[in-house]
Amino acid sequence: MTYALTSFKNTVFFIAIFLVAFAGCKPADKKTDEDAKVDVAETKNDWTPLLDGKTTAGWHTYGQDHVGKAWNINDSSLHLDASSKADWQTKDGGDIVTNDEYGNFDLQLDWKITEGGNSGIMFYVKEDTAKYKYTWYTGPEMQVCDNVKNEDGKVYKSQAGDIYELFHTTSDQYVNPGGQWNHVEIKSNDGKLDLYMNDHHVLDTTIWDDAWKKNIAGTKFKDMPD
Repeated sequence: MTYALTSFKNTVFFIAIFLVAFAGCKPADKKTDEDAKVDVAETKNDWTPLLDGKTTAGWHTYGQDHVGKAWNINDSSLHLDASSKADWQTKDGGDIVTNDEYGNFDLQLDWKITEGGNSGIMFYVKEDTAKYKYTWYTGPEMQVCDNVKNEDGKVYKSQAGDIYELFHTTSDQYVNPGGQWNHVEIKSNDGKLDLYMNDHHVLDTTIWDDAWKKNIAGTKFKDMPD
C-alpha cells in the first residue's frame, strides 16, 4: 500500500498545483467520481493533477477522513495557516495525504515557505495508524525549509531538497530562500530515485537495497523497519 504524501510541520506553507504521472493506478473495481476526474487528466499528456486549485478534494489528514481546517486554498495554491499551534504542530493542521495510492511515480510541484519555515514532502507512506503513529515511520522525506533562517537548513542531510537524515543532495546550490517559489520533481521507478531542484538534477540513488537499509541503520529511523 503506497501513498504519495505531503507532510507539513509548523509554518505557513504554499504549494502550487501538483501534477503527477503514475505507472500504477487504482484498481478498476474502485471506480468513483474522483476516478472520472483522474481519467480526464490522464488523457492530457498522461499527467494527473493532485490539486484542483479550488478545494482540498483528493486529500485527507493522515488517519482521518477529512482535511484539517488549517488547510485551505489560497490563490489557487494549497496553504497551511500555522498561526495557531497545538503542542509542536499546527492546530487542526496535521500531515495530509492523497486519497489515492500509487506505485512508480513522477511528482512535480512548486512550494514556497515563510522565512525560517520547516516542512517536507513524504512519499511511500503506509497509512496504518494502528502500526504507524506518524507519517515518517514509513515515508522518506524530501526536506522543505528555509536554509537561511531555519536551524535544520544549516544541518547536513536536513537542508531543503535533501532526503531528511538519509541523503544530502546538491540542492543547496539551487534552492531559493524563504518567501520564494521552488520547483521540485521526485521520480521513483522500480527503486531508482531521482530528485530535482529548480530543474537541476540533485540526487540519483536506489531505495530499498542493502545500501539504503545500511544508511537508515545509522539514523534515528533505525528502529522503524518499514
